[in-house]
Amino acid sequence: MAGAAEDSRALFGVAVRAALEAWPALQIAVENGFGGVHSQEKAEWLGGAVEEYFFRNGDPILSYSADLELDEVEDFLGELMTNEFDTVVEDGSLPQVSQQLQTMFHHFQRGDRAALKEMASLITQRKCKVTATALTTARETDEDDDANSVEEMEVAATNDGAATDGVCPQPGPDSQTIKEEEIVEDGWTIVRRRK
Repeated sequence: MAGAAEDSRALFGVAVRAALEAWPALQIAVENGFGGVHSQEKAEWLGGAVEEYFFRNGDPILSYSADLELDEVEDFLGELMTNEFDTVVEDGSLPQVSQQLQTMFHHFQRGDRAALKEMASLITQRKCKVTATALTTARETDEDDDANSVEEMEVAATNDGAATDGVCPQPGPDSQTIKEEEIVEDGWTIVRRRK
């Protein structure tokens, strides 16, 4: 029985890391070195820190986490992004990622390994689609940019119609475009979604 619990915990860790790796705000921070020269190592550490946060604050015996509310998860992630990457996330993705993580933890608490695997798989599939679209958009942007213009990266996230167990809001039938915007005010970097 202990082996199954350890496997479930490892699977929860994999799902957490998949969600964080697919989070555009974190990836922008890592790719641009907002966390300094060790940004990639910080991102890897972040997965373990989030996993431990849930185990310290959530009750793995209950079928829900009575002690851990969604806004607490958001606050924790926001604080990590601020402290480790000097980034304030204002693109609306913080509540979505927090909800994903909380739902994953609920699946872990119920021992629903199949749901955890499915969530991790769906997140990874979406990340691959977004990455492919970002590369195409970046190539098109590079061809159109002048030497004196400010570089912008647009990432188009498409809805593949897959059910995500109510984890995060999906864009409608049309594509949703997210714009990376770097604004430095008193040493802070802000990432916002274009509406």
